[in-house]
Amino acid sequence: MSPRRRLLLGLLALVAAVAVVAAVVALVPGGARPGGPVAQDRPGPVLIVPGYGGDRGGLEPLAAALRAQGRDARVLVLDGDGTGDLNRQVEVLDRAVADATGAGAASVDVVGYSAGGVVAGLWAVRDDGAARARRIVSLGSPLAGTEVAASAAALAPDACPQACRQLAPGSALLGELAGAGSLLPWLSVWTGDDRVVTPPASARLAGAVNVELQQLCPGAAVDHGGLPADDAVVGLVLRALSPAPIAQAPADCGTLRAAG
Repeated sequence: MSPRRRLLLGLLALVAAVAVVAAVVALVPGGARPGGPVAQDRPGPVLIVPGYGGDRGGLEPLAAALRAQGRDARVLVLDGDGTGDLNRQVEVLDRAVADATGAGAASVDVVGYSAGGVVAGLWAVRDDGAARARRIVSLGSPLAGTEVAASAAALAPDACPQACRQLAPGSALLGELAGAGSLLPWLSVWTGDDRVVTPPASARLAGAVNVELQQLCPGAAVDHGGLPADDAVVGLVLRALSPAPIAQAPADCGTLRAAG
């Protein structure tokens, strides 16, 4: 074969390879490359993942505040009664992300309340979250587990469904979250008055921006259930999901309450 013919065949092979790569990228939701990062200055829909039990009503004030800022905020409906296998809730979130990016969104933001934050982290680890989500915010999430679940599993196993057992410290499922806070920008917020996630600092995640509410608002009396509707917490979420870097989300309490 002549050198010229070998060169021509080599060029054709290169063109074919480039076409294959382009086709693979086109199949990724939103056009992002696997392992992405996504553009931080182009906020997309906000997907809000409820906590254990799946209650959505308590998350509507947060969703309304996001919508008032022009964001498309959607509170997800969990599978079943919200106390079953958290792996199924990861699938719910993944379908919602696929729907959003399939409709043209470049990426999504994810807010997880309580166990919803665990779901968000598992999704990010398993489903290429860094190429599909811009930011994650977790509110009162037992990212290292909660002793309440461990006690329930030991003392009243019939009253501790699968999700409850999965939230016990040291569970295999929670072990998957190691490193999740470094995959993409993440803000984790919790209250020192939490009696559901114990100890409250179980919400801390390596690699994330970690904020205890009382560090910003001394004396704030906010329990686990009050987190999503608290003005300062809402202000934190709004700042964290703005185009500004997520590390700038914390601010003084008065500014946050005014924003929320």
